[in-house]
Amino acid sequence: VQLQAFGGGLVQAGDSLRLSCAASGRTASSYAMGWFRQAPGKEREFVSTISRNGGTAYYADSVKGRFTISRDNAKNTVDLQMNSLKPEDTAVYYCAAKRGDFSTTRWQYNYWGQGTLVTVSS
Repeated sequence: VQLQAFGGGLVQAGDSLRLSCAASGRTASSYAMGWFRQAPGKEREFVSTISRNGGTAYYADSVKGRFTISRDNAKNTVDLQMNSLKPEDTAVYYCAAKRGDFSTTRWQYNYWGQGTLVTVSS
């Protein structure tokens, strides 16, 4: 499956942004999906994941209550709604897909998109 993330940009603290990930190739519903991010000089970290049918989602503590992951299997898309953005949310955001159950573990994901940059100014 090929993944393409888009929707990043420059926003101010407190603003909202919606990222989208479009999947092509194999049907996206075959995969659990996740969002990760990598800030400059830091390792890639888990943000959120959603099960294949969209019934279960999980979030990193740092984004819980502010970010919402969703998916539309008919459209092969996974979105990340980000509200109340903070400067520490600045990073390149990556969508990823894995076979089987959802996971918070980076190395368990089989496919990765190219990333989209989110910059939050204070």
